[in-house]
Amino acid sequence: MNASRKVLFNNTDPIELLPLLQASTLEVSLGLFKCRIIYSKQIEKIEFIPYQLPNITSLKIIIDDEIDYSHKYLNRNQLEKYYWQKGNCDDILIVKNGLVTDTSFANILFYNGIEWLTPANPLLKGTQRQFLLETEQITTAEIRPSDLKYFKKARLVNAMIRFEDEVDVEMKSIC
Repeated sequence: MNASRKVLFNNTDPIELLPLLQASTLEVSLGLFKCRIIYSKQIEKIEFIPYQLPNITSLKIIIDDEIDYSHKYLNRNQLEKYYWQKGNCDDILIVKNGLVTDTSFANILFYNGIEWLTPANPLLKGTQRQFLLETEQITTAEIRPSDLKYFKKARLVNAMIRFEDEVDVEMKSIC
């Protein structure tokens, strides 16, 4: 968040989230919750939203060479316009400049039978993807749609979906 604030708003004063979250008066019952922080130069709102792991079994390939989602924006219109074009698929797989990037809400990994690879140029460099790279559980690669036939399966990860959650998509279900 602080890195995005620096780039988007030229604001270099870091915000310490832990005290703000600890001061929240919301009583969260047992279960999984997503914390959404809406901010500009300062924090505007903190929300806790019940979260359930998604059941994604198919992806539709969408091509857009102009799309930009390098930061988590509240306005997701660019992504949502394609989401509604997914047809019978559960989500979309975005291709930019001939390379696979991400789905509408997660980074994607591909397993080739030996190692897990993630697109070298995702739309958003997510925190779970970064953690997996730093711990050398995955590596980056330039992946073209024509390369998908060489993989055994795909896996989605984001801040709420860990690698171990195994939100997998069979390769035959990416079209």
